[in-house]
Amino acid sequence: MSDAEWALVRDLLPVPGWLAGRGGRPESYCHRQMIDAVRYLVDNGIKWRAMPADFPPWPRVYAFFARWRDTGLAAELHDRLRGAARVAEGRSPEPTAAVVDSQSVKADATVTLASRGYDAGKKINGRKRHLLTDTLGLLLAVLVTPASTTDRDAARVLLPTAKNHFRRLVRIWADGGYSGHLTDWTTQHLGLVLDIARRSDDVQGFQVLPRRWVVERSFAWLLRSRRLGRDYERRTDTSETIILWSMTMLMSRRLAAQHQQRQAPAQAA
Repeated sequence: MSDAEWALVRDLLPVPGWLAGRGGRPESYCHRQMIDAVRYLVDNGIKWRAMPADFPPWPRVYAFFARWRDTGLAAELHDRLRGAARVAEGRSPEPTAAVVDSQSVKADATVTLASRGYDAGKKINGRKRHLLTDTLGLLLAVLVTPASTTDRDAARVLLPTAKNHFRRLVRIWADGGYSGHLTDWTTQHLGLVLDIARRSDDVQGFQVLPRRWVVERSFAWLLRSRRLGRDYERRTDTSETIILWSMTMLMSRRLAAQHQQRQAPAQAA
């Protein structure tokens, strides 16, 4: 992280238990070193054991990553950055509308048979990433499943979780893979309007569809992180945490750039 990024991220970090007086052992390395190491792994797609010597030893970095994954601290940092990013764009911290879609990716040999599947439509043997984003493309919820899981089945897990977290959420846009009984189910059980953005049958070739392009762009953002080029993780919750860290990098860089742009005219004056 640059100094500008760290100045923003530092104030949003969860407070460790030992510093808040809840007991526990003080950490040997500062959070900036650990976060930089995790970001390096996500951005460059290296193995844990290939961690450069400039960072703390890889077992300590992995222990930090696993602790933040299991205790929800990675998700907490991501959510705080998302709220700051939405406020910087002139939006309310909590969204009222969202877009949902999925992406099938190949799985590495390290992925166990129980957590992988075959997507017959995309002809991919691996896992499927289900994303719920706001209208800015920022991540609201993520679910990683075997690629054989249908979009409608995954939505029955993803959407209730999102509705419990975002009480103001009222409308969700989706593609034709979510049509059918799911639209009535979301209205009856969740109080959400599931709006299917369909592609016209008269149009040939590529067509940018309203709202749906937002989540497609989010998938493109994630693929900038080489660790997400395919799924290497043994556990699905690890894959979900890698996605959170990738979005955390994007938002912290964006916030730092916006902060520097606001400071430039003031310094010039």
